[in-house]
Amino acid sequence: MNKLIEQYLKLLKETGTSFFRYIYAEINWESRMIGLTGPRGVGKTTLVLQHIKKNLNPDETLYVTAEDFYFSDNKLIDLADAFVKRNGKYLFVDEIHKYKDWAKELKLIYDYHPELHVVFTGSSVLDIKKGASDLSRRAVMYHVQGLSFREYLQLFHQIAVPTYSLEDILVHKAELPEIKHPLPYFADYLTRGYYPFALEENFELKLQQIVNQTLETDIPLYAGMNVSTGRKLRQLLAIIAKSVPFKPNMTSIATVLSVSRNSIADYCLFIEEAGMIIQLRDATGGLRGLGKVDKIYLDNTNLIYNLAHDSSNSGNIRETFFINQLRIKYDVIVSPVADFRIGDYTFEVGGKNKGLKQIQGMDKAFMVKDDIEQGYLNTIPLWQFGLTY
Repeated sequence: MNKLIEQYLKLLKETGTSFFRYIYAEINWESRMIGLTGPRGVGKTTLVLQHIKKNLNPDETLYVTAEDFYFSDNKLIDLADAFVKRNGKYLFVDEIHKYKDWAKELKLIYDYHPELHVVFTGSSVLDIKKGASDLSRRAVMYHVQGLSFREYLQLFHQIAVPTYSLEDILVHKAELPEIKHPLPYFADYLTRGYYPFALEENFELKLQQIVNQTLETDIPLYAGMNVSTGRKLRQLLAIIAKSVPFKPNMTSIATVLSVSRNSIADYCLFIEEAGMIIQLRDATGGLRGLGKVDKIYLDNTNLIYNLAHDSSNSGNIRETFFINQLRIKYDVIVSPVADFRIGDYTFEVGGKNKGLKQIQGMDKAFMVKDDIEQGYLNTIPLWQFGLTY
């Protein structure tokens, strides 16, 4: 355990506290067991280390990663027992999905040690959801997504911007007083602003590694797939990346990948849960429901630039940004007449020269335009929808 403590204290020392993710203030840190899910690279590790540094006594706290070689010979429950005997009160376990039978052992830790607070994190593959359902009476779950445009401005450029509700944006209340021309910042965000690690070197290479690890290791590990199936997931993602956006035809994709039609729907669900794609559904299920899938997008615009390269399409990028930023607080579904619907509102997304023909005569319908700085009447700048969280 001493080596684990040594490693944890080193990480803690290197953790900065000048910027906190949107979800930090929403987490009830007093809960006895907390689960944080989210794709690789969105800052879950930094989030928990910041909480330790800001609020807890390091001598009563232990942070470990389930990927550590320590767990090849030692059980998590035994570590918790030993830690409690040393007066430990707060145990943080990162990358929990890498540990076999993690949900079962966390249940036992919760039941055996009522004085111990446990926080665990994991990439959002279905295994985490399944385990979370096993822990439903014990763990409070939170999902972390990548940076909003607002957070990007704060982390990358130290420009503080308040959050705005959808209603605020639609009546033109959203503004950036410190920025005269927001579009250059917005263009940079679309390319590399979704992941906090873009501030480090070799961002594109690191993002490719995350995609590879998710598709070739995380998902196959959960679903019991072989290596060749992991490669098919990558082929499927490449097909989606180059589409404008992708309207799924399960039969034709199954033919291209040489798999059964039913497997494609499963593959898409796995990739969606791992934070690589968004499936836009109809009104019967909503974005998070089980309605019919109308379109499939890559999860965020950084992935489009990384995977599609020269094939990236401006219309696809705009729609991806819109759905990615708004899904966190609103249920976004396909519109029968335009691009999206949120509650009673209808949205058509396009470039600055796009006309209003598609939404003409409709109540509560808005044209969302890229490449404009200010809105007017029912025309809203696309970048403003990045200020909701």
